[in-house]
Amino acid sequence: MVALARKTLVYEWRRFLPAILAVGFASLLQLLQAALVLGIFGSASVYITGSSADLWAGYPGTQSVNLGRPIGEDVAMRLRMDPDVVKVEPFRWVDADWRGPHDTGGVSVFVSGIDPRADGMMFSRALPPALRARLNEPGAVIVDKADLDSLGVTIGDTAAINGQRVKVVGVSSGLRALGGVNIVASLETARVLDVAPEDAGMMTYFVAKLRPGVRPNAAAKRLNGSTAFGPYTVWTAKKFARESQLYWMFDTGAGAGVLFLAGIVFLVGAVITSQTLIAAVIGSIREYATLNALGVGRGSLRKVVMEQAFWVGALGLLCSVVIGAILLVIARNRSVPMEMRPLTAVACLTLSMALAIVSGLASVRSLRRADPASLLR
Repeated sequence: MVALARKTLVYEWRRFLPAILAVGFASLLQLLQAALVLGIFGSASVYITGSSADLWAGYPGTQSVNLGRPIGEDVAMRLRMDPDVVKVEPFRWVDADWRGPHDTGGVSVFVSGIDPRADGMMFSRALPPALRARLNEPGAVIVDKADLDSLGVTIGDTAAINGQRVKVVGVSSGLRALGGVNIVASLETARVLDVAPEDAGMMTYFVAKLRPGVRPNAAAKRLNGSTAFGPYTVWTAKKFARESQLYWMFDTGAGAGVLFLAGIVFLVGAVITSQTLIAAVIGSIREYATLNALGVGRGSLRKVVMEQAFWVGALGLLCSVVIGAILLVIARNRSVPMEMRPLTAVACLTLSMALAIVSGLASVRSLRRADPASLLR
């Protein structure tokens, strides 16, 4: 009976092609939607994921990395006192206004003040040492290549941030931020650009590197709880990145819309696929009636229909994976924020296969019309 299901699917492929396309299109939408969500909300933590620090120390109660508040230099001293910490580095965040060389209007930007040394931890995965060295020039900044058009500049152009002259000395990829344009500068340049003089001697975060083999969770737990160095909290890089992403996804309300859209995609795909499979079964109802007259039971016929639903789902998933991989490559080449993780891909494909199986169960009901008596009409 399984061989019969496959042979029927091959012989009458035109009848099942709409169902395959329906499953494939629904699966492709799920994959692209998940990749877009991971890419967009993942950019909220690009400061963390693009850096090599193990621990982040910031103001207590900070929900996302872009909501940091100044903390004192004493926190850095507390981190350096820990025997498992081998390196501590400051990070300064500045909300600023960008004015291009032609003064076409202001752009909201985030200035990230980092240590420009070659072994610096901040943005170590996005900025090679040679590019970082250019930040030693006073007023030098680096931007993401995808933001050049919105900023209205190219490499070598000058602009103004908070009224201070800056020069674009290089571009990189992997610097795009959620909610604004990220500008990377040295700590000294960020201090000059900061319009809050009361925070001149303070940093937004201190990041730390641990000795090899030390568990970040245990180190963060040990470093928390001390009030002698001022208010601060220490997070592991993984936890702080996750909290930043969850904040933008759910606390801002954007995640609810994404989940709603995912439900709509599944519902529409299930309706279209089930109706297509039902039509295919009804189109072959006389053949099923003939098999029933020859002694093939209804249970065996149901297995045939479910086997067909499985292959419809498998072929649809194959098409969606191939097309999705091509679209992801195109998106990355055009700096579209899309990211796909293996676990997410498996979840999307499993959901789409469930859609095909549910549609097959719905089409099984059509076998009630496979009555041998209908052959006499």
